[in-house]
Amino acid sequence: MKYKVIIGLEIHVEMKTRSKMFSSVPVEFGAEPNTLVSVNDLGFPGTLPTVNKQAVINAIQVANALNMQIERKLIFDRKNYFYSDLPKGYQISQDKNPIGFEGYLDLRLEEEIKRVRIERLHLEEDTAKQLHFDDYTLIDYNRAGVPLIEIVSYPEITSGIEAMKYVEMIRAIVVYLDVSDGKMEEGSLRCDVNISLANENEKFGTKVEIKNLNSISNIEKAINYEIARQEELLSNNEIIIPETRRYDDVLKETVVMRQKGEDSDYKLFIESNILPITLSEDFISEAIKSSPELPHIKEKRYLEQYLISERDSNIILANKHLAFFFDEVAKHTTHYQALANWLVSDVLSFINKNNLEVKSFPIKAIELAKLINLVEKKELSHKQGRDLFFEMATNYLNVDEAKEKLNISGQINDENLILKYVNEVLDNNPQSIQDYLDGKSKALGFLVGQVMKLSHGKVNPSLTSTLLLKELNKRIKK
Repeated sequence: MKYKVIIGLEIHVEMKTRSKMFSSVPVEFGAEPNTLVSVNDLGFPGTLPTVNKQAVINAIQVANALNMQIERKLIFDRKNYFYSDLPKGYQISQDKNPIGFEGYLDLRLEEEIKRVRIERLHLEEDTAKQLHFDDYTLIDYNRAGVPLIEIVSYPEITSGIEAMKYVEMIRAIVVYLDVSDGKMEEGSLRCDVNISLANENEKFGTKVEIKNLNSISNIEKAINYEIARQEELLSNNEIIIPETRRYDDVLKETVVMRQKGEDSDYKLFIESNILPITLSEDFISEAIKSSPELPHIKEKRYLEQYLISERDSNIILANKHLAFFFDEVAKHTTHYQALANWLVSDVLSFINKNNLEVKSFPIKAIELAKLINLVEKKELSHKQGRDLFFEMATNYLNVDEAKEKLNISGQINDENLILKYVNEVLDNNPQSIQDYLDGKSKALGFLVGQVMKLSHGKVNPSLTSTLLLKELNKRIKK
């Protein structure tokens, strides 16, 4: 029997604001445990929360990017429950009035564009972090109170690949907006999956939750495994147990964490220590207007205005800082595809080989543009350009300094001088002339390479090929 797959996603995005959601304590990943905590974060009697303005701005920007309506009244609620990682015994969140609601994302699949509706986006504070050992658990309260946004989709996703693309898009949005670093391995972006299988005449099946998926690839793997597991159970007329599971990356399967009982009663009520805040139209407009450029807007510009290839565009956009560097270099050149080629090949190669971040790449944007312009104007050969590139990147030099150090004066375009090199090479390689006559295609490339070698890479390769062919044909006719 064919079953419908029904998937809804809950994504928690940890924001990289300077301070926590309701206190002035700094936010910092990797600090010593329990060194970034205040009495406010721990809910000591007499403490009062204050709303982080930047967190509200961030939430508005993300909601806008997800095509959501913005709630004008900022209202927080207390979500009451006891758990060891919740120091106050309650979490300040948003229940009935999320700051963003009724949005959508369009997923680009192989054969179609699929729209996934998003139910809500709300602000809340993170819990503490539990560190589990063999026979005991420790708690780090540094994370308690860190600003979060939770993004909840409608159950309209139907496969692991769709879920993966959805999370990829949201991660790209929050990273480009500079709201979060989106590092799933560090817990900055966490994903919970609700999945059920149903017969064609059923709306939903029995829901199973997969908690805290920590990588994009594991989202797809966990969902695909869970679909297969539930299909097998249903095909054997077995019951799906409502439970919370996790994905074991070693076993490559989902495993039970706990069974679900009745829905929790969080006894939600409005947070009495934070009065409702009316967000002015000017405040909302300014938050949206100050948003950095989103990846899909950059992609449209790269493909339609700059006319670079889709492959190169995807590689550049995969790294926010590489995209920013592209934009900086593009201010000083109009050779956009050539620029993309340099970034995708030479720049990334140098960065990876030397274990650098893009932000630490030693060549300034204006100097790389200058180098590209010289090569594209044929004032430098590609070999000269790459020699200069390596010298600039290795020794922190500009173009002129590298040219002087390598004694590179420019590309030779003088036909008479190139012909001199061509004839010398042909005189010294009669066998290659015969190979060319015999139809061996590699012979021409070899001869061009010999001219380049003789001129120390200075001749114009395109002009060299043209002149070489002319001389070959002359000699053949003789």
